[in-house]
Amino acid sequence: MSLANDVKTVLSADATLMASLTGGVFADVVEVSRQKTAGAFDANEELKPCALVKEGVESRRGPYRENVSVQTPIIIYFYERDGYAAIESAMSRTLTLLQLAKIGTGTWEVAYESTVNHQRDQALDCSLTTMRFVAVRLRL
Repeated sequence: MSLANDVKTVLSADATLMASLTGGVFADVVEVSRQKTAGAFDANEELKPCALVKEGVESRRGPYRENVSVQTPIIIYFYERDGYAAIESAMSRTLTLLQLAKIGTGTWEVAYESTVNHQRDQALDCSLTTMRFVAVRLRL
């Protein structure tokens, strides 16, 4: 299982977070769409608050040389049809769940890195915010 799927599992298991993200959390798709993530849309095909977890470009990071240790970026995209109320609530809870957590095999910690607030997704015509975390882990 990938680190993105491990993060998805942790986020999806939290009832408080899922109360904000009624459209779900996804990790095994390239993008949120009516075809690939049908649960993210209501009966009128309007987007529900949801999140997409992706891994970024992994790079080498100490302390080990023989068993390669790496840092793996985790980018979480939060979507909402209009406004940012559900997104902001979800981001706060996500920070609580992931900050300094040990998620996945061989992970020492997941650490918050940055947020890009109040964006717009042009394709979905919706509100978007992204959070970036970095997992320091043993490359298995």
